[in-house]
Amino acid sequence: METITLQRPTWAEINLDDLAANYLSVRHFVGEGIECMAVIKADAYGHGAVECGRRLEQEGAEWLAVATVEEGVELRTAGISPPILVLGGFWPGQIGIALAERLTPVIFTIEQAEAIDGIARSGGEAVSVHIKFDTGMGRLGFRYDEAPEIAARLSEFSGIRIEGLMTHFAAADDLASDLTAIQISRFEDIKSAFRAAGIEPRYTDLANSPGAVAHPNSRSNLVRLGGVLYGLGGDVLPKGIETPQLKAVMSVRSRIATIKTIKVGQSVGYSRTFTAERDTVVATVPIGYHDGFRRSLSNVGKVIVRGQYTDVIGRVSMDWITIDVTDVPEATVGDLVTVIGRDGSAEIKAEDISRELGTISYEVTCGISRRVPRLFSGKNRL
Repeated sequence: METITLQRPTWAEINLDDLAANYLSVRHFVGEGIECMAVIKADAYGHGAVECGRRLEQEGAEWLAVATVEEGVELRTAGISPPILVLGGFWPGQIGIALAERLTPVIFTIEQAEAIDGIARSGGEAVSVHIKFDTGMGRLGFRYDEAPEIAARLSEFSGIRIEGLMTHFAAADDLASDLTAIQISRFEDIKSAFRAAGIEPRYTDLANSPGAVAHPNSRSNLVRLGGVLYGLGGDVLPKGIETPQLKAVMSVRSRIATIKTIKVGQSVGYSRTFTAERDTVVATVPIGYHDGFRRSLSNVGKVIVRGQYTDVIGRVSMDWITIDVTDVPEATVGDLVTVIGRDGSAEIKAEDISRELGTISYEVTCGISRRVPRLFSGKNRL
């Protein structure tokens, strides 16, 4: 048994070698001549944006993508140098910061374009932007059927250099849906409208992770790789298709803090949602819903102790869970508890947890809170 450290023994292990392997695997899968944008928004889906960004830069990622200007500034402050696309654009007052940090904004309103154009013309240098169109997602983006008018309007702004055109798929993971084909067709019309206006962007960017894997005709010359980088393809990629080899990058571990035996009829946890039907050996583990172990896993979740699956019993509380180790008689205080990851032949994936919660694995890893320290490993770690 490993020695218990002085800090609270709950942590997330981030294997940067597996991150690199996933990136190279997907890059090989999508083929030559296509640049790859590594999406590391939301703290790299909970994996640690700075460390992941550094490793992906080392592996040759041509672009990085974040959701906010603040996320982009964090990467630049850490010395990360590839182009960074800000998928969520910018808020009033942020454009000066974004440009000073060499962040490339996504534009989806004329007001944004006007703001950038004004600053750029006053500085005497055009600013590169990517223009987003809504082809069926119904969220951000200029309307696809307004492309001729938008292209004409944007061509009036001398301070803007349109480097990319992009859209976002709504149902690329659903092979039974015809929406992806419709979105690709609409995007082709958008490209034609810009070409007619004399605008030929360097990049045309449609494919997210499921698009890049499942829809080869959507890859164009730039793909956005998100969840697949972190090995989270199991519940977001379509079933029954060829996929790249992926490895889970995050494991979450803790240790048993206490062990006690309760008698038949005694209860565990808030609201007495578990009552023992046998004499039960209960282990208490220092992880709870503030750490990202969702309360919805009460009485249904599992963890691994000594290579065996054990049940979560009673309510998950803010800082603790209780588990039934009656059938693991060797269990003792200090034993490793695997929440996500592998222990021997037993494994719990983020996708397994998401299935219990009725969500997707992205939400599971993003939900591992900052209270849980990330411990990074990898032979090529900078």
